[in-house]
Amino acid sequence: MRWALIKAAVAGTTMVALAFLIPLGLMVQQTARDRAFTAAERQAAALGPALAITTDQDAIDRALASTDAGSQGRMAVHLPVPAGSAGAGAGAAGAGAEGAGGVGGEGPGGPTIGEGRAAAADVATAGGQGRAFTVAVPGGYALLQPVAVDTGRTAVVEVFVAESDLTRGVSTAWLVLSAVALGLVAVSVLVADRMGGRIVASARRLAAAARSLGAGNLAVRVPVEGEQADGSPEELREAAHAFNTMADRVAQLLAAERELAADLSHRLRTPLTVLRLNAASLGDGDAADATRHGVAQLEREVDQIIRSARRAPEDAPAVAVGCDAAEVIRERVGFWSALAEDEGRRWQLAGAERPTPVPVQRGDLAAAVDALLGNVFRHTAVGTAFSVDVLATDCSVIVLVGDAGPGYSDPAAALKRGEGHGGEGSTGLGLDIVRKLAESTGGDLALGRSAVLGGAETRLRLRTRAPEALPARAGRRRSRGTLFPR
Repeated sequence: MRWALIKAAVAGTTMVALAFLIPLGLMVQQTARDRAFTAAERQAAALGPALAITTDQDAIDRALASTDAGSQGRMAVHLPVPAGSAGAGAGAAGAGAEGAGGVGGEGPGGPTIGEGRAAAADVATAGGQGRAFTVAVPGGYALLQPVAVDTGRTAVVEVFVAESDLTRGVSTAWLVLSAVALGLVAVSVLVADRMGGRIVASARRLAAAARSLGAGNLAVRVPVEGEQADGSPEELREAAHAFNTMADRVAQLLAAERELAADLSHRLRTPLTVLRLNAASLGDGDAADATRHGVAQLEREVDQIIRSARRAPEDAPAVAVGCDAAEVIRERVGFWSALAEDEGRRWQLAGAERPTPVPVQRGDLAAAVDALLGNVFRHTAVGTAFSVDVLATDCSVIVLVGDAGPGYSDPAAALKRGEGHGGEGSTGLGLDIVRKLAESTGGDLALGRSAVLGGAETRLRLRTRAPEALPARAGRRRSRGTLFPR
């Protein structure tokens, strides 16, 4: 944007400067030409009084030498034929004039005093018509000005105007005008750069605030008043106002959501109290102990939800992202194994012997595994076998949960959020929770049929690093008994 404003300023200022300076330069050139011819006319008019008084060649020669143009050899006077003289007498007078100091010789009607450059025909035309005009001569122009000497006789004053006189000062004027044009362009660039800098700075502040809000900083706001906002365009200030309003609304919505989550979680305390009392009356035994353990864990989870919902985002402690997937899976499979033994289900856990780090929180992974195993117990008949396999590859960790049940009738519908068809207690959110966990790492969730047990198989893939960061390999490991594309 900044460079675009500078380019627009340069283009606009250049066009305006050219539109004004080119005609101005041409006008200066014409003014210099008019000035040169006006000066020549003044020089010619200066001899008018002398010619009106006398036509004596010596007197005219002295008057001619007293002018600037005459002293520089740029002026001449073409005298008429003396009254009462014949052509021969005029020739003798011309010779006498030449001996007395005249230069040029005989004109059309009389002698010429000074250095004449115009042709005799042009001089005769000026004297005969009685009007002044200019003619081109070598090195410039000659102004021919007729002057009436007496009744019936006219002298012609010739003033030479050199070519350099017509362009005197024009080059300097063009240089000055060019410097003015460059100065205007430079000023416009500085102004555009300053304005562009303010606009770009305001836009960058708005973009940085948007990125910070997207990263979870709900306290970020864009300054719309004060020093940082000075010089910002009105449109960007309106955008900043809109952003701040949006951020306030987002914070209010999240606070309301936390309060709602806390209230809903608190409502679970009453049925949990009943369950805890009933579990306490079960007596001794593995099933009773497992039930009491489950109720106690459920109470801890509900308390944790309430505390997390009540805590403001800025007060939340930093949580280290990452856990050992093998350890979490062993723990959750062990928890569900007690219920599996009560229902006569055969189960198998494979691949969870070695540490398998994944970039997710421990609680989130435990909730995902519980959702997958809970679906097995909820959607298959009592006594149906299941298996859990953990496969670690170069860039991901794959968790396969298979069973010997009827399988998925419609895998696409099973992945839709809130489309639970498992009867009482099924919300359809379990697989959606698992899918979101997988996608948060760049992985995915896929449903298919188990090649080993024959029933449903759910594949949870958690990315551990980007595939492009891996070295090239000749082959790729394939997971056992799966029908999912890699």
